[in-house]
Amino acid sequence: MGDPGSVGPSDGRVTPVRRPKRPTMSDVAARVGVSQALVSLVFRNQPGASADTRRRVFQAAEELGYRPDTAAQLLRRTRSRQLGVLFTMRQPHDVGIVEALYPAARKHGYTLVLNAMVETRDERQAMDELLGLRCEAIITIGTTFERHQPATDLGRPSIVEINPRTRAAGTDVVRTAERNGMRQAVDHLVAQGHRAIAHIDGGAMPAAEERRRGYRAAMRHHGLAEHIQVHPGDYTEESGATVARDLLARPELPTAVIAGNDRCAHGLLGTLLRAGVSVPDDVSVVGYDDSQLARLSFIDLTSVRQDAAEAAEVAVRAAAERLDEGRTADRDIVLDPTLVVRGSTGPPRIRSTPDGDLLR
Repeated sequence: MGDPGSVGPSDGRVTPVRRPKRPTMSDVAARVGVSQALVSLVFRNQPGASADTRRRVFQAAEELGYRPDTAAQLLRRTRSRQLGVLFTMRQPHDVGIVEALYPAARKHGYTLVLNAMVETRDERQAMDELLGLRCEAIITIGTTFERHQPATDLGRPSIVEINPRTRAAGTDVVRTAERNGMRQAVDHLVAQGHRAIAHIDGGAMPAAEERRRGYRAAMRHHGLAEHIQVHPGDYTEESGATVARDLLARPELPTAVIAGNDRCAHGLLGTLLRAGVSVPDDVSVVGYDDSQLARLSFIDLTSVRQDAAEAAEVAVRAAAERLDEGRTADRDIVLDPTLVVRGSTGPPRIRSTPDGDLLR
């Protein structure tokens, strides 16, 4: 017996199967009992509808299975009001900034288009893809390129760089006062009684040079120039573990180590603890970023906090100033970090020399 919904009963002709009609914005408006223009305001997150109306519109859309055609809406707009975001997925702090960008963009009436940097794609390609999606400005996080010159003919976008490796002309920069952060870390350790304070360098990573300079300056400020130890590394667990193994092979451990970032501190901590070194009794450890990693209860890492939400807010605001207010002058926005003290730091253990002298 044939399918009555697809084959005619006598002549064998195929009858097209009728697909259910896709719900429209006018269907949502009819269900709620308001105008289609008001429903459009709700879906564009524009003022003009009460909280109750917004709730009923979204409820009706859910019941009908209606979804706005975002691509069609963009084509109808003179402006896209989209911000592109170029970021890596390697650093927890960068991911935290991306998360904070969403409410910041919504507050200023923008939406986000994300493009992650991976080893198989270069920065120029990623930038061009964002421009092809009509992004009016690009927010970059810890990027490597010095000049942003897209290959497309869509024009040079507004650029806001968060924690850049280099500062390009014609861009706004949002960065942390890295020297201040390192000074706070060194001040804290010195106040605890430490003198032999080492630093694991971040190499060519964003802000590493400023952190290294800040460490050296703070040590000299406290009269500890002879105790300066800078160990080469980067922002990975592997670099922290490598430095830890190097320190363990030496006759004397430093009493404190300031890592380039939290991931590096994690690698350092794990290797020291597996070797039987007590943290913080034998060695105090400080990280940088105060990422989610530092706040885990079993790590409990003292860390210099960079406020991801603040960085996201000022970056979006800088982009909006250029796009909505016509600002043309570049801005260099410096944010103050804060040391968050946890269980990985404490006073150094008193040790005695073969001559009976007491050392910290």
